[in-house]
Amino acid sequence: MATTAQLFEEPFDADEYIERLAWRTPGGGSKGGAEAFDPKRLLDEFKSHIEELKQLDEKIQRKVEKLEYQCHGEAKEFAHKVQDLQRSNQVAFQHFQELDEHISYVATKVCHLGDQLEGVNTPRQRAVEAQRLMTYFNEFLDGDLRSDVFNDPDKIKEAADIIQKLHLIAQELPFDRFADVKAKIASKYHDLERQLIQEFTAAQRRGEIGRMREVAAVLLHFKGYAHCVDVYIKQCQEGAYTRNDVFEDTAALCQSVNKQVAEVFSSPETVMAKLIQNIFENKLQAHVREKLDGTRQSDAEQYLKNLYDLYTRWTTALATKLTEFNLGSDKHTFLSKLIKSIFSSYLESYIDMEREYLRNRGAMILQRYYDSKNHQKRAIGSGSIQELKERIRQRTNLPLGPSLDTHGETFLSPELVVNLLQETRHAFERCHRLSDPSDLPKNAYSIFLLLVEHLCVDHIDYALEIGLSAIPSSDAKNANLYFLDVVQQANSIFHLFDKQFNDQLMPLISSSPKLAECLHKKKEVIEQMEVKLDTGIDRTLNCMVGQMKHILATEQRKTDFRPEDENNVMIQYTTACSKVCAYVSRQVEHVRKSMDGKNVDTVLTELGVRFHRLIHEHLQQFSYSSMGGMLAICDVAEYRRCAKNFRVPLVLQLFDTLHALCNLLVVAPDNLKQVCSGEHLTNLDRNLLHAFVQLRVDYRSARLGRHFS
Repeated sequence: MATTAQLFEEPFDADEYIERLAWRTPGGGSKGGAEAFDPKRLLDEFKSHIEELKQLDEKIQRKVEKLEYQCHGEAKEFAHKVQDLQRSNQVAFQHFQELDEHISYVATKVCHLGDQLEGVNTPRQRAVEAQRLMTYFNEFLDGDLRSDVFNDPDKIKEAADIIQKLHLIAQELPFDRFADVKAKIASKYHDLERQLIQEFTAAQRRGEIGRMREVAAVLLHFKGYAHCVDVYIKQCQEGAYTRNDVFEDTAALCQSVNKQVAEVFSSPETVMAKLIQNIFENKLQAHVREKLDGTRQSDAEQYLKNLYDLYTRWTTALATKLTEFNLGSDKHTFLSKLIKSIFSSYLESYIDMEREYLRNRGAMILQRYYDSKNHQKRAIGSGSIQELKERIRQRTNLPLGPSLDTHGETFLSPELVVNLLQETRHAFERCHRLSDPSDLPKNAYSIFLLLVEHLCVDHIDYALEIGLSAIPSSDAKNANLYFLDVVQQANSIFHLFDKQFNDQLMPLISSSPKLAECLHKKKEVIEQMEVKLDTGIDRTLNCMVGQMKHILATEQRKTDFRPEDENNVMIQYTTACSKVCAYVSRQVEHVRKSMDGKNVDTVLTELGVRFHRLIHEHLQQFSYSSMGGMLAICDVAEYRRCAKNFRVPLVLQLFDTLHALCNLLVVAPDNLKQVCSGEHLTNLDRNLLHAFVQLRVDYRSARLGRHFS
């Protein structure tokens, strides 16, 4: 059995158990060993072991039954004990209820007795108090204060209570009979009040919070309590402002006295509010006047910066810190009124100062820029004869005298624009902070109008006018075209203007009727500039075409397309074609650098159409031999290659058609009809096709006209 028990070691594993049993049996191991494997012996061992297990099971079962019987008996015994305890608890609870009822009865009797005693004692106490006050009143009536309470400094608290009550009584007495005693009581009242305030001041200097609290509680019923608070406020500010930053000193002072005020005074929120009001009306107001009044007339820029910085620090940093303290139920309104009372005179005139400063500052920035260019600004729209000529020349191509020579200067300055926008951005920020919410949209709109005046009218519009005046006539030779540079810079500047409009102005006016006015004004400015830009670009394109025309007129010879030696033509395309293509390529690149977005395609389309029209008309001025026609086709092929740089399908299509037309100059007479019905020529007017065929030198001899009859 002992051996069997050892085999049941934890954790139990049936396979492991059988394996260990077989291993212990001689001749039963699976691996062999000293003895060979003997299955009969192993079977006998298993049967014997099974019998042992059965005996062990019976033994354990008997033990379990015994334990269950014992557990059942103990459970019955425990149940009886619990029932006895429940009965005992019920009896105790009944006793507790009886005791509770008895206590309640006794408490009711005691309360009733207390009320009766209070009803008897209160009149008695009042009578005693009245007798005591009458005794002290008689001393004042006799003029001899004999009681220790009025002569002992340690009893000042008791004396203050008595004199305060006597002072109230004296006020009810008729003046004619009790004038003398009323005066004596009043004199003693004020004397004690003065002593208490002195005692409070001395305790404050010594830092005795407990004594300060006692004296303040006594003074609470005196008229001089407010004076006590004033003395406290004045004394706590002594030595508080030692740094250069009055705002930080104020916040530190309030933080340091806040806990002390709560410990000393019965209504700390009132005292803190009065302290802050005193600081605002004295220290901070003097600081504001010192910072602002000195620069109000002499330095508008510094005045506006100081006003913005001071008001911002008050309404954000300082006001936020002060709202942490207990100042009453509506502390935000309280602080707002204090701030408004100090800044009201400055805020009322703020927008006038802002507009005047911006007007002068903008004019100065503009004048400084033009002075740096040694440029005397011209009067635009003066109505002079010269101005009339310029207006006519801008709208026509009539030669009314030479154009204005700007030496390539666009009169547009990124630095100037940044300065104007920077000034306006600061103005919008000040306007947001310093304007009354009801006046904010109106004030912001007035600042926007000044920006339009200085940036859009006095600078951009003026530069466009000068740029238009500097555009040469279309027949000018070797003309330098700077207007596209003006367009590029004006476009960049207006993007900055539009960004400031959206970022700074829109948030200030988005929910007001001024939004519509601002958008209308912006649209009006854009339209005026677009008219001048369109005019300038149109005239610039005319100049480009005029320059091409000049190159063709000077470089293209009539013999180019009717060479004397038809068999000895060695060039791929004419000199005129080469120079025109080079010029056009430069101008296309110039346009791409000067424009952005869809404007590039629009301008290049217009330039491409005019370029095609010029070449088309130019080719119709010549007559072509067979070899000359081939050279013309080579020229048009080069023009078409140049047209690819435009990246405009319409322009390339036009030159494809022109190239097909030039094929009519060399095609065999019998193939004319077939060529005319080709993809590029089938939709063209027959008169146009005929006109091109007429340019051939063999037109009459080959009777080519019959193909169009």
